[in-house]
Amino acid sequence: MAKVELKQPVVKEISAAIDGAQSVVLVDHRGMTVQQDTELRKQLREAGVTYKVYKNTMMNFAFKGTDCEGLSDLLNGPSALAVSKDDATAPARILCEFAKKADKLEIKGGVVEGKVVDPAALGEVAKIPSREVLLGRLFGSWQAPISSFARVIKQIAEKDGEAAPAEAPAEA
Repeated sequence: MAKVELKQPVVKEISAAIDGAQSVVLVDHRGMTVQQDTELRKQLREAGVTYKVYKNTMMNFAFKGTDCEGLSDLLNGPSALAVSKDDATAPARILCEFAKKADKLEIKGGVVEGKVVDPAALGEVAKIPSREVLLGRLFGSWQAPISSFARVIKQIAEKDGEAAPAEAPAEA
């Protein structure tokens, strides 16, 4: 079997992972302890983020002709790829937060919603709350006026309810 035939499945796997991704983050994981790597993988997995170490040449082949092509210049040294198809902020948020504890984790760059971004921009993306948190805030802001309105209506109803029996005997 030729070397090219052995590499094709890996390139296809990477291509499938980045196809339709909301965000892709490239990191250098060199120097992290096994415990740190295990914890990072767990956090990413729980957030629905795919994280895997690939050979740079394989990623380079997979990146050609995609939004990730701009990451090819960053493919030096050991590289791992974090990909999310659902939440554009999750990989950046988790990796940036984890890098604060694990100083050996280096964020090289990424692609967020089709745009190549540097580590500083990924740091800004990391500050954006998750979709679920944003939706929760949105629904919470909707709920507050409705709850206030409901309380006012209830108070009016209770007030009218107290006044009605007092007025009823007076009319009789």
